[in-house]
Amino acid sequence: MIRLVDVGKRFAGTGTAALDGVSLEIAAGEVFGVIGQSGAGKSTLIRLINALERPSSGRVEVDGVDVASLSATNLRALRRRIGMIFQNFGLLSSRTAAGNVSFPLELIGMPGEERAAKVAALLARVGLTDHATKYPAQLSGGQKQRVGIARALATDPRILLCDEATSALDPETTRSVLALLRDLNRERGLTIVLITHEMAVVRAICDRVTVLDAGVVVETGTVADVFAGGAHPATRRMLAALAA
Repeated sequence: MIRLVDVGKRFAGTGTAALDGVSLEIAAGEVFGVIGQSGAGKSTLIRLINALERPSSGRVEVDGVDVASLSATNLRALRRRIGMIFQNFGLLSSRTAAGNVSFPLELIGMPGEERAAKVAALLARVGLTDHATKYPAQLSGGQKQRVGIARALATDPRILLCDEATSALDPETTRSVLALLRDLNRERGLTIVLITHEMAVVRAICDRVTVLDAGVVVETGTVADVFAGGAHPATRRMLAALAA
């Protein structure tokens, strides 16, 4: 579903590469973790997948298509197939929970009655039917993230990108949100890419994981193999933090 081939990314005015020679393949329906410390290049990688950034070198392919080659129209179509959830939730404070979920459907011109039915179904799926008319300031962190998940699912994406989606949540709420993501993965066949700096999150939900260090892939494998091996110092540091 997602393929990166020798991808590099440099930003103007910086002396180092955010990503350097990154190659990855992520299968359809897989929950794939990308882990690394702050500055490892994780967020840059996820922005390349949904074409918010263009690679300086190499290729980024989504479902067999080089995203850098897409016209503006085709790029908009691609982004409708890629949902995104964020660490800081990214909700519109002036809209209710239902209004936030409705927003991407309004942008694509879905008729009002159909849109309302879909919003209601999505809020029910994430357990927020009773909170539809509440504003973000009236919701807990976990509830806000569930609104974010419902909104990300509104356009029926095939890929869900999660950028530190549980970092602002307490451990119990994190477990609840990760369980919801795993259920959605199974129900919808979603390909989920989970960006995190927490090994516990990877262990809880991911099928495979890649470890980034200073913009370079240093280790990739099944979660069991990476946890058992920890061949690279960057991996061992994060495993040590988990054990502490």
